[in-house]
Amino acid sequence: MPYPPPSRHPSGPRRRALLASVAGAALLVGCTSRPDESDGGTSGSPSLAEKARARAARDSDDLVGRYDAVLAAHPVLAPVVGPLRAEALRHAAAFGPDPSAGSPTPSGTPTGGTASPSASPSASVSVPTDERDALAGLAAAERALADRRAKALLDVPGELARLLASVAAAGAVHAYLLTEGAK
Repeated sequence: MPYPPPSRHPSGPRRRALLASVAGAALLVGCTSRPDESDGGTSGSPSLAEKARARAARDSDDLVGRYDAVLAAHPVLAPVVGPLRAEALRHAAAFGPDPSAGSPTPSGTPTGGTASPSASPSASVSVPTDERDALAGLAAAERALADRRAKALLDVPGELARLLASVAAAGAVHAYLLTEGAK
């Protein structure tokens, strides 16, 4: 009896299966907390999670400041930039106020605003005079922040890791939409 011919498909796992398992493993690592990274700080100093949450809130407030600067320089971009700015405000509210600021930030309010004039980079951010360049600058800021948050989620415990992952994904989408808006 002859043996069947070898299959044309290579043996071993497929590329999709490998990518899915790597992505799943990364999420599982990011969603588990280690004993030394608990949510509550018992020594009186802020825990790793509290520091990461405060940094994420400040980063979102800074991003809102960038959006404000672009909107001030190019009001015609409001239909593209306005909804993304509103999402950045929601992200800042999701991370909560910066505990080191001493008072809650108004960024969680529906009308918006940044933490304080000194915390807002809108005064120090130079906005290009060309609208496409301004959108490209916002896209680059969103992309950089999304990358930074994706890296940070591996070092924080459970719920905060999930929040960082969600906001990082939203930031990547914002970067894409801003890039498409510049075309």
